[in-house]
Amino acid sequence: MTDPKSTVPMDEAAAQVRLMAERLALMHLAYARTLIEELGDEKGKALILKAVMEYGRRVGERNRAGKQDLPYYGLHDDYRYRSKTSLDVREIESEMSDEINWEAFKVYGCVLSKIFKQYGEHELGALYCFVDAAKSMGADPDHKLIHTACELCGDDHCAFDKLPTSADERRLFQQKDTRWKDIDPLLLKTSGMRQDG
Repeated sequence: MTDPKSTVPMDEAAAQVRLMAERLALMHLAYARTLIEELGDEKGKALILKAVMEYGRRVGERNRAGKQDLPYYGLHDDYRYRSKTSLDVREIESEMSDEINWEAFKVYGCVLSKIFKQYGEHELGALYCFVDAAKSMGADPDHKLIHTACELCGDDHCAFDKLPTSADERRLFQQKDTRWKDIDPLLLKTSGMRQDG
């Protein structure tokens, strides 16, 4: 039997995950804002994107090695897949096959997005969100996970699509070339980065 002193109620555990996610969002904003103040908008955003690409690559490598990607609960208000809603993503994983129907998977109430919006930093937050494409390519360079909906872009949830990558996208990612930003058109629009450079 489990010792009651060694267990934590789900809502308390989720609150602790949310607190850590808020701190992560604030750290991203602090570094990002400092880079832009020091280097200017264009160079600052380019460097932020390179850092997010490297961060995503590292996360993707860990995922490929079998490490857990995100917390099961607390990072988002809830997860929805087809007709099932849950606070804990593991509860809907049983409905997902190896080939997840990405159009049917939605995430509501991203804690990081809430902080980015609270500080009025939609553009800098959108730069962080490029981590989704980066970590997917870090795990499998032949595929990218892009946003089809994004809370920072004005949607009420985040949604994704998994698509094959092109040779050029793989090359740009490998070289940490900021032209890679075109990988996720929805985030590109919100990030304030120029499409031509």
